[in-house]
Amino acid sequence: MSQRSNKDGSEEKVRLDKWLWAARFFKTRGLAKQAVEGGKVQAAGQKMKPGRELQVGMMLTIRQGWDEKTVEVLGLSEQRRGAPEAQQLYRETPESVQQREERAEQRKMQAIHVEDSGKPDKRSRRLRQRIKQGEFHPDDL
Repeated sequence: MSQRSNKDGSEEKVRLDKWLWAARFFKTRGLAKQAVEGGKVQAAGQKMKPGRELQVGMMLTIRQGWDEKTVEVLGLSEQRRGAPEAQQLYRETPESVQQREERAEQRKMQAIHVEDSGKPDKRSRRLRQRIKQGEFHPDDL
């Protein structure tokens, strides 16, 4: 997809939340809006607003769950289309891909080392509750 133009030759403006939805980063526009409002989408380290108008060439950092992607906006679209067309709207930086793969590998390694001993006993459950409520004292161990 390329950049769109109006009849007078000026560039079409696309809201950030619409673009994130059209580029298939989020399933619904509402989820895209919530992510932007929650600070999960940034440009140049600055939080953005859902109504912010995008420009081709902008660099965005998008956090989704455990993953964080840095992408360059290549095209503008307000319409959600198939995944192959949506992928033409942006390009993820090679550094971002590498970091995501490294973090995924680290998570896999941590999951291997964590042993699930099943349901925690009564003492462990109560200790976890106190930690969550901020009532934990090291002497309790």
